[in-house]
Amino acid sequence: MKCALVRPDGEVVHAERHPTGAERGPAAVVDTILDVAEGLAGKARADGLTPIACGIGVPGLVDEATGVAVWSSNIGFRHVPLRDLAAARLGLPTALGHDVRVGGLAETRLGAGRDVGHVLFVAVGTGIAAAHVVGGSATAGAHGAAGELGHILVRPGGPRCGCGRPGCLEAVSSASAIGRRYTELAREAVPAPADAGATGPRAGTATTAPLTVDTPPAGALVSAAEVAARAAAGEELAGQVWQEAVDALADGLATAQALFDVETMVIGGGLARAGALLFDPLRAALRERITFHREPRLVAAALGDEAGCLGAALLALDSLE
Repeated sequence: MKCALVRPDGEVVHAERHPTGAERGPAAVVDTILDVAEGLAGKARADGLTPIACGIGVPGLVDEATGVAVWSSNIGFRHVPLRDLAAARLGLPTALGHDVRVGGLAETRLGAGRDVGHVLFVAVGTGIAAAHVVGGSATAGAHGAAGELGHILVRPGGPRCGCGRPGCLEAVSSASAIGRRYTELAREAVPAPADAGATGPRAGTATTAPLTVDTPPAGALVSAAEVAARAAAGEELAGQVWQEAVDALADGLATAQALFDVETMVIGGGLARAGALLFDPLRAALRERITFHREPRLVAAALGDEAGCLGAALLALDSLE
C-alpha cells in the first residue's frame, strides 16, 4: 500500500508504504487500510496540519457513487462499503476510486498528461487497465468497470486470461504474461539429449530457438524486466517474446484510439520502465495500425508509483466540491 499526506496543490508532505497482506484475507486488508488512514490523519495533526478529506484507490470493480469496493480478484473484496467505513473511522469526508482511474487523474492534472484535454492513461503491470480522462475527470462507466482495456480480445485462441477467456490483451502483453511466455519458451528451447547413436536432435525437438538461452530453474519465472534486458542484449528468444507483446499492445491501443480519439496516451506501470525499448517499437507498431484516425502522442508516465496516492487525494478534494 502506498500512502501519503498530500496538500491541495499536489505536494506530498509525508509518504509511507505498508504490506497489503492480501494472503490474510479481505477483512484483514480492510482493517489495515483503516488503521493506516487513521495513522496518517494522526500524523498530520501531530505535525500541525489539518486533514480535510480522505481518498482511497483500490483495484477491481469500484462503485464510486456508493463508495463500495464491489469486487477484486487480487484482494478478494466483495461489496465492501469502504468509503463509509473510512469516513466513520476518521470523521472525514471520504472518496473511493479505482486505482488506475485515480492514477490517470494524477497523471492528467499533475504529470505527463498535464494541460491535455483528452488523455488515455494505460497502466501495464501485472494486469492492464486504462483510464479515459476528459477535462481532468475520469469516467467510471455505468457499472464501475470502464477502462478494462486488458480484456480486449487481441489474439483469438491465444493464452487464457485470468478472466477465463483466451486471447485477452492482458494475457499477452502484461508484465506477468511476458515473463510467463518467455519462461515457457526458454524451457522448450533446451535441446533434448540425442538418442544413443544418433547424430542429430531427437525427433520433435525444436531447433529454431537460440541455444544460448539461460534456462530458468524449475519453478522460477523470469520477470518482464529480465526479458527486456535479454532482448536489449540481443537474445533472439527474448526479442521474439518482447515483440509479440508490443504488437498485441499496439493492437489494443489502436482499438482504444478508434473508440476514444484521445490526444495523448500516457503509458505507466512496471512495463513503462523499459523506456525506449518499449516506446520506440510501440510507437512504430501503433503508427502502422492507424488509418484515418489521428495518431495519439505516446508518452511515459511521469509520477511513478506516487500517482495512485496523488490521484486518491485529488479525488477526495473533488468530492468536497
